[in-house]
Amino acid sequence: MVDTLPVPQNLVTDTWVKAGWEEFLALADRPELEQARFYFDEGYMRIETMPIGSGHSQDNTLLSQTVSLYGTVKNIRIKGFTNGSFRKPGVRECQPDMAFYIGADFQIPPKTSQPVDVNEFGAPHLVIEIASTTLNDDIGRKRLLYERLGVQEYWVVDVNAAEVLAFEVGDGGSRQIRESKVLPGLEMVLIEEALQRSQTQDDGEINRWLLQVFNG
Repeated sequence: MVDTLPVPQNLVTDTWVKAGWEEFLALADRPELEQARFYFDEGYMRIETMPIGSGHSQDNTLLSQTVSLYGTVKNIRIKGFTNGSFRKPGVRECQPDMAFYIGADFQIPPKTSQPVDVNEFGAPHLVIEIASTTLNDDIGRKRLLYERLGVQEYWVVDVNAAEVLAFEVGDGGSRQIRESKVLPGLEMVLIEEALQRSQTQDDGEINRWLLQVFNG
């Protein structure tokens, strides 16, 4: 097949631009853009360059470990995705830092090279974005995307402030919370303390401390 949609020379990244679904798909499939992240919502797309900072990568690892440990200790069924793609064909798509299906009833999506189809598997119950340079967008337009996608809870980790902005999603909107609803009993203040500890402690120290707290 002849490719009729070459990569634009003036391709704009890290901002929302008006685009059609087919244009979005053509760019998302480009091998030279495979390190970028792609978001689409309401006729607009965002091509986001991958962060390279140490803060982003460390906090990403810490949050993934914390959520998984909590689910393990509390016997909560959970399936995590790092840098996964979730697609509602023709309507919207997202590639969050982390996403989790949580609870007794979800079906585990198969391991394929394609995005998870939310029409078939539903939206993740929890989505997490690590914000080192994207905070305004993460709590703004992306928050609207996740509301429309149907997630139940959305966290934004402010790397610079070591703060977690958590939102419960429902009734067509979202509201800030300080204790998770999808992971009952997990408070944001605990995660923020873990973020603070990570500045001087290694992962093993933090995990042992978390296990003590979770089992307390």
